[in-house]
Amino acid sequence: MDPRDTRAFYDELADRYDLLYADWDAGIARQGRALDALLTACLGPGPHRVLDNACGIGTQALGLAALGHRVTGTDLSPPSAARAGREAAARGLALSTAAADMRALPFRDGSFDAVVCADNALPHLLTAGDVCTALAETLRVLRPGGLLLLSTRPYGELRRDRPQSDGPHVRTGPDGRTVSFQLWQWHEDGERYDLELFQLLPSGTPGRETWTTRTARATYWALPEEETAAHARRTGFAETVWHPAQATGFHQPVLSARRPG
Repeated sequence: MDPRDTRAFYDELADRYDLLYADWDAGIARQGRALDALLTACLGPGPHRVLDNACGIGTQALGLAALGHRVTGTDLSPPSAARAGREAAARGLALSTAAADMRALPFRDGSFDAVVCADNALPHLLTAGDVCTALAETLRVLRPGGLLLLSTRPYGELRRDRPQSDGPHVRTGPDGRTVSFQLWQWHEDGERYDLELFQLLPSGTPGRETWTTRTARATYWALPEEETAAHARRTGFAETVWHPAQATGFHQPVLSARRPG
């Protein structure tokens, strides 16, 4: 992975990432509840010290902070992390944020009870070396017995089907309808793909909009679930369990793993 490419993708999206959701506030609450249930099931009642190491504009971090957890958010994209901080302040939530690469986290060993790496962030790392470096850093900043919650797309299925697109998704707001969709171009190796995100942004009278098109591009490594779990075990995690989306209420499968303690 060239971190400059991934950073540019999220820098460009920072002011409009929420438009990917039909209702971002509802998504924040729903994802927070789903992750909180997993934290409670694995660690007991909180509040817990949680690092969201790919916080973006704050979707998961805000949801967990609203439920009382002591959350820190980091992201490769400085504009995204800064927006997460502003969104927390606007909601009266305590959330400290910083720009940081998940492969080099600026925290002492054992600083957190849990690390969340959600919403398909890890697959931006395109080599086994980078994936293991990020997971090793996650392990380092967890206390003994601490918990990793990692979500990705269901890549075991997607690698078989190799879809060419995702969406469209429509968000209706006071300014009209925003339409978001993705085109996927699979690499010859059948494992990696380039994603091009299109957003049609409205202007004018709702129902009679004119559209401005914005695009952003990124590359992902479609690691199947068991390969992701194997990388986690290779870096020292134990008790690796995948939780299907229908069991948790989260929108993607979630891997839970523990730092041995």
